[in-house]
Amino acid sequence: MATLHASLFAPHDRARSTRRLTPLRLAAFSSLALPIYAAQSPVAVYLPAIYAEHYGMPLTTLGLIFLLERIWGTLADPLIGFLGDRGSARLGRRRTWIIAGALVYAVAAAMLFFPPAGFSAPLLAVSLFLFYLGWSMIQIPYLAWAGEISADYDERTRIATYGTVAGAISLLLVLILPTIIDQLRPDDAPLKLASFGLVVIGGLVVTLPLALSAVEDNSRPPAANARIPFGRAVRLIVGERLLLRVIASDFAVTTGQLIRSALIVFFVSAYMGRPEWASGLFLFQFVFGIAAGPIWMRIATRLGKHRTAILGELVQVAINLGLLLVTPARFPLLLALTLAQGLAQGSGNLMLRSMVADVADKHRLETGADRTTLFFSVFSLTGKAGMAAAVGIALPLVAWLGFAPTGPNTPAALDGLLLVFALGPALAHLISAACLYGFPLDQAEHARIRRALAA
Repeated sequence: MATLHASLFAPHDRARSTRRLTPLRLAAFSSLALPIYAAQSPVAVYLPAIYAEHYGMPLTTLGLIFLLERIWGTLADPLIGFLGDRGSARLGRRRTWIIAGALVYAVAAAMLFFPPAGFSAPLLAVSLFLFYLGWSMIQIPYLAWAGEISADYDERTRIATYGTVAGAISLLLVLILPTIIDQLRPDDAPLKLASFGLVVIGGLVVTLPLALSAVEDNSRPPAANARIPFGRAVRLIVGERLLLRVIASDFAVTTGQLIRSALIVFFVSAYMGRPEWASGLFLFQFVFGIAAGPIWMRIATRLGKHRTAILGELVQVAINLGLLLVTPARFPLLLALTLAQGLAQGSGNLMLRSMVADVADKHRLETGADRTTLFFSVFSLTGKAGMAAAVGIALPLVAWLGFAPTGPNTPAALDGLLLVFALGPALAHLISAACLYGFPLDQAEHARIRRALAA
């Protein structure tokens, strides 16, 4: 039966297996990561703090809004993945969704980053609802498209590396702006929001045509891609155990990263007493994060993806436990740990993204159906669920421990902030590594699958 299914894909897979984009084309395709990930840091790090301090929204209300938006995402992301793997559109199966999502994304970004007078919690909820919908409509088919460019195990890591580096550059850009604003106009929260909006919307206008024209969108769903009910699609995902392990690891690593991101402004300003470093420290981390992608790519060619991801996650555990030794008088230690955090931060995200495409190959061999977009929709969902978990748990938790964003804070409240800031990410990264221990789909097994598909 596997041979019969493989014959459905043979011509297409032979072409993909030898396809290697030039660095220029791959850079153009990866540039779309800039507007996608440029909003990730502002939404997770700065937006809650700005809306709490400048617009007076309670932390509990903000946590609830983000949590509800992620519950909505649990429905929207798989639905987009379910529809995205059915048939082909006139502009291409991936391009159509990306273009439509870009329109929704731009409108919602304008509402979030250029809020009108009297901006309220309900309007924030609506803006986030549309924002995450547009984000999903772009990101899910974009990730699936990236996984379809090549069928080679290491080439997929190269493609994912370009995307990770592009995302890191976008985060670097949006971190430079608030750092400059903090030095010139530190209390101008609307200016910070506007600078984020210009990067997101302006980046979308520039990179969208570059990415859509860099690579052909000629993927066609195989005949085995019968239209299945949504409930059956859910059962299909639940039955794919390797996919569940990858997305569980991704959920954990994203939660850990974004607990740190959601609290770093409060930690640096209130605990360390260095508000002028709140943006600069985050910028410092991502400067080294840009260099980390190629390093982890080289490690992966020797160790394999899942072993490299485990190594990176264990390094993250050690770094976050080291934060327990940080005091206001030990600012150089915080700088050193932040540098290490930057070098280690992309390891899990990079490997896990590439592993989803490998799991999709295994599924195609066994069933004859191409569910790449569906699988990436679930992968995208877990990342956003991790963001919701981070904001929806970390902010109410530090508030429960007595921390107030506008102060004053007792020593006990500041100690509680430190514990959540350090131990929350450490535990999450440890869980992420445990999910990948003994992962069976390594380079040798993937090569066997590719040979069977191309037989």
